[in-house]
Amino acid sequence: MTSFEVQEKPAPTGKAQPFVIDTNIVLDLWLFEDPATEALRAALQNGLISHLATDSMREELERVLTYPHLVKRMTKSGIQAQDILNRFDAHHLAAEPAAKAPCTCKDPDDQKFIDLAVAHAVPLLSKDAAILCMKKRLLQSGVVLNPGEIPAH
Repeated sequence: MTSFEVQEKPAPTGKAQPFVIDTNIVLDLWLFEDPATEALRAALQNGLISHLATDSMREELERVLTYPHLVKRMTKSGIQAQDILNRFDAHHLAAEPAAKAPCTCKDPDDQKFIDLAVAHAVPLLSKDAAILCMKKRLLQSGVVLNPGEIPAH
């Protein structure tokens, strides 16, 4: 997973910058507590960025949290699916589903993340191979994929 660095300069507007964050990164944040997501987690918790998400993105997370290997991990970590959903809810900014973006992902399940990021011209955080290979096309549509810096102030 890409490590996210903390950006030392303040956000220009003082408002939380919206990001679209795919389900795998959400799991890294709130279930696996991957050290590579530490700056991202801090920025979300401090209100420096917001997680722009639709109801279908939350539903996908809820469904994924029933996968046996994740249930096993949650049990081992003493975390319940509702804990992760609560963290998602606490840090997301509700959005309506976006119209189909001009660039199409090979994985239809990932298209909703692309559509939302393109519609709002906000960064997209993902480690999904089907999205990673679209970096140039996303940039042409106004979306920075996995920016290296996360706002820190």
